[in-house]
Amino acid sequence: MELSEATIKKIRWLIVFAVAAVVIGFNYRSVFGYVVKIFGFITPFLLGGVMAFIINVPMQRIETLLPLKRDSKLLRPLSLCISIIFVVGVVVLVTFVVMPQVIDTLLSLQNSMPAFLTGVKTEAEKLFAQFPEVADYINSIEIDWKSFLNRVVEFLSNGAGTVLSSTLSAAMSIISGVTTFVIGFVFAVYILLQKETLSRQFKTVMRAYLPDAVTTRTLEILDLVHTTFANFFAGQCLEAVILGSMFFVTLSIFKLPYALLIGVLIAFTALIPMFGAFIGCAIGAFLMLMVQPLQALIFLIIFFVLQQIEGNLIYPHVVGNSVGLPSMWVLVAVTLGGSTMGVVGMLIFIPLSSVLYTLLREAVNVRLKKEKAVKSKKTLIP
Repeated sequence: MELSEATIKKIRWLIVFAVAAVVIGFNYRSVFGYVVKIFGFITPFLLGGVMAFIINVPMQRIETLLPLKRDSKLLRPLSLCISIIFVVGVVVLVTFVVMPQVIDTLLSLQNSMPAFLTGVKTEAEKLFAQFPEVADYINSIEIDWKSFLNRVVEFLSNGAGTVLSSTLSAAMSIISGVTTFVIGFVFAVYILLQKETLSRQFKTVMRAYLPDAVTTRTLEILDLVHTTFANFFAGQCLEAVILGSMFFVTLSIFKLPYALLIGVLIAFTALIPMFGAFIGCAIGAFLMLMVQPLQALIFLIIFFVLQQIEGNLIYPHVVGNSVGLPSMWVLVAVTLGGSTMGVVGMLIFIPLSSVLYTLLREAVNVRLKKEKAVKSKKTLIP
């Protein structure tokens, strides 16, 4: 039996794949080491791609707001500069405004924690007065804060000694990190300044080496991924800023402590869908509990009221259907993302799951339409 050229080609690629699989299987440690090295080489460019994607979200909006013509040579550089200044300004503002409050909060907790625990211990003794064994156990609990602080200082001193003993290694790590960031930032700037040219070149290469159907479908999927991720991050960031501002204003009106700190904290944690705001709520309630339990109760009431307003009125209009993922699958995506990649995974897995959900839905609908068409043809009278 003679084999066609296409069949011979498939057999040849199958043999190559089998040999490669066997070689990789017997030398998986070396292969893994090479993969890690390659990943280390391309890390600055991956970081640059992520930075370009993040900066591109406000840059597109700024380009539409600037009073310049679309073909103006100043439009792209000016919008890029404004976007970078905006992102850096947010980081600097949070750092220099919130960090002093964080330091003051830690110092106040150092003074209020012993008094709070003493009060809790006294109330517990009164509550369990009818049970002498429990009361004696509570009364026997002693916390030597001076010894505890001395242990912390000793731990930090030993840690500092370890760090000082490996100063060269730490310095090299810092230099490597800074170098990676600088290369990634420069790469991101080049991407943003020439994104149309790069997109055109990428499409040209795909059309040259791939079939037209594969190229068209790949470009459709990439466009879906870009749109879903961009809409999700833009909407989630705007919603987090609105929620944090609402908490700052409301807590300031009710004259509750830590208004700015809790507002910024909830704004950052609200970037994590579903669970993020509750993390900020728990930390805020704990901080106020150290000051006055009644204020913590008022804060919890305010939180749940504002959470209902945000969830029912603000979130649907700001984020809307940009994700297009049912609530059950959002919970699954958050859980899987958090277990695999932490907080970053929670942010990535939701739009990624939305893309997969959209593609699966389209494939199922196409298959059902084909089956329906086949069945309708079978029922026709010849």
